[in-house]
Amino acid sequence: MPASRPFSRTAAFALPAAGPLRVWRRSIALVAGAFVAVLPAVSPAQVGLAPGSRVAIIGDSITEQKLYIKYMECYLLACAGVPDLHVMQFGWSGETAGGFAHRAENDLAVFQPTVATLCYGMNDGGYQPWRDEIGASYEKNMRAVLDRLEAAGVKTVVVGSPGAVDTDFFRPGQTMGDAPAHAAYNDTLAHLRDVDRRLASEKGQRFADVHAAMADAMQRAKQTLGAQYDVCGRDGFHPGPNGQLLMAYAFLKALGLDGGIGAIVVDMKAGARQPGPGHRIVRESHGEGGASVDLESTRWPFCFNGDAQGSGGTRSIVPFVDFNQDLNRLVLTVTGLDAARAKVTWGEESREFPRDRLAAGVNLAAEFPRTPFDAPFAALDTAVAQKQGFETVMVKQFITNFRLFPDAAGDAEVRQAAATLTRKLAERRATLDAGVRQRLVPVAHTLRVEPLP
Repeated sequence: MPASRPFSRTAAFALPAAGPLRVWRRSIALVAGAFVAVLPAVSPAQVGLAPGSRVAIIGDSITEQKLYIKYMECYLLACAGVPDLHVMQFGWSGETAGGFAHRAENDLAVFQPTVATLCYGMNDGGYQPWRDEIGASYEKNMRAVLDRLEAAGVKTVVVGSPGAVDTDFFRPGQTMGDAPAHAAYNDTLAHLRDVDRRLASEKGQRFADVHAAMADAMQRAKQTLGAQYDVCGRDGFHPGPNGQLLMAYAFLKALGLDGGIGAIVVDMKAGARQPGPGHRIVRESHGEGGASVDLESTRWPFCFNGDAQGSGGTRSIVPFVDFNQDLNRLVLTVTGLDAARAKVTWGEESREFPRDRLAAGVNLAAEFPRTPFDAPFAALDTAVAQKQGFETVMVKQFITNFRLFPDAAGDAEVRQAAATLTRKLAERRATLDAGVRQRLVPVAHTLRVEPLP
């Protein structure tokens, strides 16, 4: 597993000075790498994903909301550059780690994953202040889950911590022991996070600190947007799109993805250079009036939705998490510019940048609120949502329940009927998966750089 990067920022949940719980400070790893002119393709040896990987995303009702898992699947298919990758989700509302341990062997057989991500703990904590017995039970069940995954042939596991509860919307005005309910339960979740971290280290697997990612961004977002900006949902623990983007960020980072979507280098005097994998120059021109480059891209930047203030979209949380810096770098570098500034037009949007910023590299995905990829990304999002919705029905209403049918093991007719239905369900899922892949079309887009007087 690759070494983690240095921690550079902390977040804390404040508890009353007289309370019995101590403040648990949480950190998030940040990337401070410089932009480079040409970004290499993802190397499977450096990440948890190889070509042909089959990724199972597993968790409780927060997973079954099908938001962070939708963002993950869209990213893995359109942005990550890993060939022939397939994703299936196994979210189950109300579930604990022990619940999944009981169904893992049966349910995973229909997909045979090579990679799995886990997100339990929210229900396992029992919505109570921390007690050692809670941790012991959770550790026992998580060990059972990891054993089941190993037996199923899963090679790479991201052990994700539970997330956080909202500091303003989780049981407002209530207490747990001597502490506000949100502070006490976030302390419990942080303890469970520490169990996950230890198990991942012990098993030589990857760890996603979902708790810290949510806690840190929530603290800073509320400082800017106000206490009524919910990050963990209006019920306090089921995040909306904004909080779920934080979850996707934690898992994608834990998979070791580089985040380099591509690089475009435009020399105002010599013309554009051929960009890295996933992009090609169709046509380019340059002269005194500026430079123009028509491109075709099969590797997309991740696209956000919603407005800059509301929790009902992903865009509002972006200023408070390093998603673009760490996972979403589509970089334009401009050299040979004599003017002090230039206007960059990408699709229908234009921005002005000083020469030194353009020479250092501008992350188009971060600088342009609207992109030429928005419409195809939205179409992909819709197709993934349809497929994942079917997976919930497939697993919860059929696959899991086959093992509960009386005398199923000894009745050949029942076994045959179950096998036939399983095949039909898998065929339907494969059709939906093919529909997802049909959305992964090359996107044509144009960049124009015009010197300003």
